[in-house]
Amino acid sequence: MTKRSEAKTKADDLHTVFGAKIRTFRLKLGISQEELAARCGLDRAYVGGIERGERNPSLKNIGIIANALGVPLAELFGSVRRSDLPEKVGK
Repeated sequence: MTKRSEAKTKADDLHTVFGAKIRTFRLKLGISQEELAARCGLDRAYVGGIERGERNPSLKNIGIIANALGVPLAELFGSVRRSDLPEKVGK
């Protein structure tokens, strides 16, 4: 595997980890993707894509999602380690 493809894989993994965090907090609240999307003013398909790790949300949207979930922004990144980041960002 090349360094570039390894970095892309790590970035994809980061999106998946982040999306799982969003899903976990949403389920703890007992709300649907549709409800979370409505609270955020975002499309349900976009929220679903974030949860599946298929989308790369902006910091603005991450802040909106954190607010809608009622969690501090840092909580959404709590389990993300430097080793989870792509090589270019992690160093």
